[in-house]
Amino acid sequence: MVNKTKIVTRTIWVLFLTVFAGISTMQAQKFTLNNGSSELTIFGTSNVHDWEETAEKQSGSITLSGEDSKTIDAMEIAVEAESLKSGKSGMDNNTYKALNTDKYKTINFKLTEVSSMEKQSDGSYSVKAKGDLTLSGVTKNIDLNFKLTNSGNSVTLTGEKEINMTHYKIDPPRALMGAIKTGESVTLKFKTVLNQ
Repeated sequence: MVNKTKIVTRTIWVLFLTVFAGISTMQAQKFTLNNGSSELTIFGTSNVHDWEETAEKQSGSITLSGEDSKTIDAMEIAVEAESLKSGKSGMDNNTYKALNTDKYKTINFKLTEVSSMEKQSDGSYSVKAKGDLTLSGVTKNIDLNFKLTNSGNSVTLTGEKEINMTHYKIDPPRALMGAIKTGESVTLKFKTVLNQ
């Protein structure tokens, strides 16, 4: 009788752990950034003309959980600083110098808080979040609003954010012996695609 009770108890625990593990696996889903499908462009101004640079190398991930995967558990994005390209080598070199890429190889964002996540339609949410943005070795906690679209095996994040470079102790890039001066603020526009 004692042996039967032990067997039944053991069976119940095994079933419980199996079900619990299955629920945990179903609830947490990790998606990895697809560099080829993602876009990040930096738009800036100068006393001569506007300019833009596009990131060619990004990496990162997002973890979602909950019913309909509507909770963001974690998110990290990294951009290789010297993959920023404008099509003009002089501009690129000035950007790398301003970002001190010899010492700081990546631009990083790490989610620290989700303030709200409002459903817009099936699989689409308007997200208000905060995170640590690190530029040239300086980290600031920023607000970041974006749209999250979950289509099953992939997640797409779209949005934009204005950044003042001087807040990160970055001198705005200059060219032609200082004749061309860029503005302090730039706008980052992104479409980040992450796949399972």
